[in-house]
Amino acid sequence: MDQRLSADATLPRTTAALKANGPLKIVAMGSSSTLGLWQSDPAKTYPGMLESELRRLRPDLRLEVVNSGRNADTIPGNIARFDRDVLMHRPDLVIWQIGTNDVTWLQSADSLTGRIVEGIRLLKADRADVILMDQQYAPVILASQYSKMQASIAEAAQQERVPLFSRFELMRRAMDAGLTMGALTAWDGLHNSAAGYECIGRALARAIVTVTQTNMETPPKTVRRRK
Repeated sequence: MDQRLSADATLPRTTAALKANGPLKIVAMGSSSTLGLWQSDPAKTYPGMLESELRRLRPDLRLEVVNSGRNADTIPGNIARFDRDVLMHRPDLVIWQIGTNDVTWLQSADSLTGRIVEGIRLLKADRADVILMDQQYAPVILASQYSKMQASIAEAAQQERVPLFSRFELMRRAMDAGLTMGALTAWDGLHNSAAGYECIGRALARAIVTVTQTNMETPPKTVRRRK
């Protein structure tokens, strides 16, 4: 099942890298569902599956995917380690997975839109493309104030004109199509199963390729000169 990026998906550096067949460096920043909790093989995490699918779709692409997920991390915690765990790698594209621990364990989402915007601006200042990834559709999330966090993430993405990849909607639509919650979610009711990580990684890769292909095919706007 596929999930498109939101309408503000331009990704200029990623598009240029794909057009040239690389090099393309992607950093996946986030918490335990980026790190891939419960998966012993890094290739089975969502960043690992993202890399696998991109290589399948673009076999000539020179590609590196860095997994900078950390267990139990939060939005402020992510931002605090941007320099060391993201910007040091000089990425073309940063996929920032956010929201789960902040709303589930720590605090209301009410005060976090500004911190998300702050983080996006730090990444964009280094000229990286940015994709936000929202919460997972899972029992622990559904029992929290998830709707406030979803709204904060969407608001920040719209304000800063960066694309949003909604794994929440991807997982919900997969379950509406007949998959069970247990098919995509691990035993803890929060993290993804191996199939869930695969679904997310492959869908995100296809979304990136679709957007960049559209960008390549769209002719540049003509700028009229003053006479």
